[in-house]
This record gives sequence, C-alpha cells and structure tokens, in this order.
Amino acid sequence: MSITTEQLRAALADLNGQRDARIVFEHAETCIVQKALIVPAEEDRIVKLTDGSREYLIDAQRVAWVEIGPPTTP
Repeated sequence: MSITTEQLRAALADLNGQRDARIVFEHAETCIVQKALIVPAEEDRIVKLTDGSREYLIDAQRVAWVEIGPPTTP
C-alpha cells in the first residue's frame, strides 16, 4: 500500500523548522532533512521539504515510513 501526495503532505504539515524528518523509501533508501520545513503546495503537486538551503522532492508513492523527531544538531 502506498500513500498519496495529499496524505504525505498532511503527515508532514507540522514540520516547522524545529524538527528533523527521516524518510525511508522502499528498498531501504533513507533521506534525512534536518530542521525540516514543508514547502507550500505548488502547481506541480510534488511534496517538497527544505532545510533552508536545499529543497528535497519526495516521491510519496515510494515512501515506506517517516520519522519526525527533535533536531540531531543543536
């Protein structure tokens, strides 16, 4: 079962730059975004996270699970 872009966006909605997000994709590939913020929805409907200097485009259908927790750096 995969999640939709809208479901992923809703799950990540509370990211406000104060917590890290670890996203694990199918086949165990991992992406960690420190002090993550969700980028507001755009026309392309791609879920995007930013750490303030980079944007990460997330393929919702490949996400296995997400961990949101305190920052790993001070």
